[in-house]
Amino acid sequence: MRKKYFISEGKALLFTLPAMIPLALFWFFPLAYVVYLSFMEWDFMSPAKTFVGLDNYGGLFADPAFYQSLRVSVLFCLGSVLPIIAIGLGLALLLTSKLKGGAVYRTLIFSPWVTPTVAVSIVWSWIFEPEVGLANSVLKAFGGGGLRWLEDSHWALVGVLLVTVWKSAGWAMVFYLVAIRNVPTDLKEAAELDGAGAWRKFAHVTLPLISPTTFFLIIVQMVQALQAYDQINVLTQGGPAGSTRTLLYLYYQSAFTSFQIGQASAVAITLVAGCALLSLASGLAGRRAVHY
Repeated sequence: MRKKYFISEGKALLFTLPAMIPLALFWFFPLAYVVYLSFMEWDFMSPAKTFVGLDNYGGLFADPAFYQSLRVSVLFCLGSVLPIIAIGLGLALLLTSKLKGGAVYRTLIFSPWVTPTVAVSIVWSWIFEPEVGLANSVLKAFGGGGLRWLEDSHWALVGVLLVTVWKSAGWAMVFYLVAIRNVPTDLKEAAELDGAGAWRKFAHVTLPLISPTTFFLIIVQMVQALQAYDQINVLTQGGPAGSTRTLLYLYYQSAFTSFQIGQASAVAITLVAGCALLSLASGLAGRRAVHY
C-alpha cells in the first residue's frame, strides 16, 4: 500500500509539471530576479550592476513620494472595494427579485467588465472633459458648477474611482447572483414562519450564508486595487501633483521614467508583500467569520 501511494504521488506530480513549468518561468523566476535587482543599483542600460544591499529600501522608506503613494493606494483600495461590494450586492438583490428583463439588465451591467480598461478610460476621459463633457453637463443641468475632474488634485482620485467602480460592480454582481440563488429556500421559509420580514431574512439568513463570497470578493478586489494601472495611466498619469499616483504607478515611474531599476524593484517587492499580507489577513478574518 505504501509503495502504491508513492507511485500515485509521483504520477500526480508528473501531471502537475505542465502547469508548474510556465508558473516557474513566468512567476517564480521573475519574482526571484526582482528580489535580486532590489539589492542592486542599475540604470537599465549599462551592463554593470552595483550591489548596494538595503540602500534601495532605505532610500524608498525615506522618500516622501513613497508615503504619498502609499496613502493614495490605501484610499484607492478603500474607495473602490467597499462601493464595488455594496453596489454589486445591491444589484444582485434587485435582479434576483421578479424584475422584467432581468437577463438584459445583467448583460448590460456586466458588459463594462469585459470591455478593455484602456477603452473604458478613454471614453470616461471624454465624459470628464471640463467644457463639453457629460459629467459637467449633468451637474450644470441640476444647478451645480463644473468641475476640473482630472485636473484638480481634490477630484482626480474621485474620477478614477468612479471609473473603477463602474467597471467592476457588474463583476461582483455576478458572484452575488450565484451565491444568493444557492441560499436554501427552506431556511427562508422557516424564517418567514417565525415572523421575519424581508430585512430580517436578509440580515440573518442571506447575508451570513453569502459571507464566503463577500470575503472572496474583498480579497480579489483589494489585490486588483493595489495593481490598478491602466485607468490611472490613461486618465491622470499619476497627477496632478501625485494625487493619483499609487505604489504601482510609482514603480512604473521609477523604472521607466527615472530608470532607477533597483529602487523600482524595491517598490515592487514592497507591493507584493503588501498584497500577500492583505490576502492573508482577509483570509483569516473570513475563516473566523464563517466559523462564527
